[in-house]
Amino acid sequence: MGMQPKLRFKGFTDDWEKRKLNEIAKFNPKSTLPDVFEYVDLESVVGTKMINHRTETKTNAPSRAQRVAKFGDVFYQTVRPYQKNNYLFKINGVKYVFSTGYAQLRPKYSSEFLLARIQENMFVRKVLDRSTGTSYPAINSNDLAKIEITIPNSAEQENIGMLFLTLDNLIAVNQRKVDLLKRKKAGYLQKLFPKNGQNNPELRFKGYTDAWEKRQLGEIGQFIRLSVNPQESPNDIFREYSMPAFDNRQTPNVVLGSTMHSNRLKMIDNILLINKLNVRQRRIWLVKKAGENAVSSSEFMPFIPNDVNLEFLKQVFLSDKVTKKLENISSGTSNSQKRITPLDMLDYLLEKPEDVQEQVKIGTLFAHLDTLITVNQRKVDLLKREKKALLQKMFV
Repeated sequence: MGMQPKLRFKGFTDDWEKRKLNEIAKFNPKSTLPDVFEYVDLESVVGTKMINHRTETKTNAPSRAQRVAKFGDVFYQTVRPYQKNNYLFKINGVKYVFSTGYAQLRPKYSSEFLLARIQENMFVRKVLDRSTGTSYPAINSNDLAKIEITIPNSAEQENIGMLFLTLDNLIAVNQRKVDLLKRKKAGYLQKLFPKNGQNNPELRFKGYTDAWEKRQLGEIGQFIRLSVNPQESPNDIFREYSMPAFDNRQTPNVVLGSTMHSNRLKMIDNILLINKLNVRQRRIWLVKKAGENAVSSSEFMPFIPNDVNLEFLKQVFLSDKVTKKLENISSGTSNSQKRITPLDMLDYLLEKPEDVQEQVKIGTLFAHLDTLITVNQRKVDLLKREKKALLQKMFV
């Protein structure tokens, strides 16, 4: 039986054929550098999207600025190819020049198909097998050109290419929404909390003018430690909030009681989990409903507030200002090894509005933003999973 993918568009039944890359695309075509152009270096492409570029002149441009782009060219990043930072150039009017860190492929058939084909894991593995270097594996254009791939006829290429182009565009649109929401949240975190030396934030909800108060963390709540005894219920199923799988978008790990250790902590409702390690990572988890048999990794410090809104408090610990202050009172030599303890934090002066309703409004605003970020990030993750599955099924 000939070479055929598991999943195909209706009406296509022909076998796929093996071709070397330099048989289906011209490599690094010669061209003349324009006097002024937009330069694309190795940091300018992430995924399949160009995220930035800069204006250069022929006389002052870096020596690596040599690949003059033409509409439909595919640029393959030859350094660290496992990152899959490859780009299909479809811009008219303005001159663009890419770094020699990219191999420039000018396809004879579908550019969209070729871009999708070089994103597929089997192809990436072939590239890595022919790459040199460990920290920064790289392949030269001559070796890349000799790699064989399987291709269908031009009509099927067009169908496959447009499908993956549509997926890439959907991923990009939703990723931009996520990035925009994160920037908006970062802006609010700066403006809705007082700057150093100030008693009032730059931006406030209408009707609130009183200066914020400073209270020690130990005055507004307490750290708790309710240890789990694994011998009490060795066969139970536990839901564990833990570092390895930490992600605000995911549910806790499910673990068997027999695998538990006595340093796990029992969880209760309405609690803030603050991670002890590397404060800069901002691993803060708000648990409103812990559920039955919920436990926490010992890497977290469970905190119960007395007279402060939990959503507000979570955002306090996510702000740049507080993160930097907590880093300063952490112990350890390097950022990755720094740790903080409840004793370090009890005397920490926390700024907050005296009116709980103002706290609630601030917390609610950020909770809404977090929800929007989560929803759109889930769309991105789902589309990426769909693309990965199709890449496995639609290529030979």
